This record gives sequence, structure tokens and C-alpha cells, in this order.
Amino acid sequence: MEHRPLHRVTAFAIVGPYELEVTFDDGLMQRINFERVLEGQLYGPLKDLDLFNAVKITDDGVTLEWPNGADFDPSELHDWPEVEADFIAAAREWAAREAHRS
Repeated sequence: MEHRPLHRVTAFAIVGPYELEVTFDDGLMQRINFERVLEGQLYGPLKDLDLFNAVKITDDGVTLEWPNGADFDPSELHDWPEVEADFIAAAREWAAREAHRS
């Protein structure tokens, strides 16, 4: 299993609907549009733009979190271009499970 280096989120800005510009401790800045991964019990509620926009950096200064407890591993945020497709695929599975329960 490949281990990613540990990173910390140092700043963020809301730059559009469901879109954040995230800065990391190594100076990297990622512009991330989360809209396609907002499915399932944890991330689905973030489709409410008011809730999504209530994002903050965790008290320990490691990553982003939302009032409903949703968060992302800071290394995954750092390497978003490499992991985005996996998150989108997982979101489709979460949505399918939710639809099956209904």
C-alpha cells in the first residue's frame, strides 16, 4: 500500500458553489469542486449550499470539516487530481445505495 506524505490545510477560500481553493503547508494550492462527490449519508447533506459554505479548518489545524461532521483526509485533498475519480465513483455507489433504500 502506498503511503502519501502527511499534509495540513493552512487556508481555504470559497471560490464558487461547492468549490474551494485549498492551501497546504507545503505551499500547494488546489482548486477543488466537490459537487460530484456530494452523495451518501455523510457528504450528501453538503448539497445544501449553506451547510457546504459553513466549512472550516479543524481545531487541530489539519483539514477541512463541516458542521455535520463531514471531512476529507488532508492528503487526499492535497492530491485531489489523483483521487478525484475514485471519489466520484464512490459517490455514485453511495447514491445508488441511497436510491435502493428509498
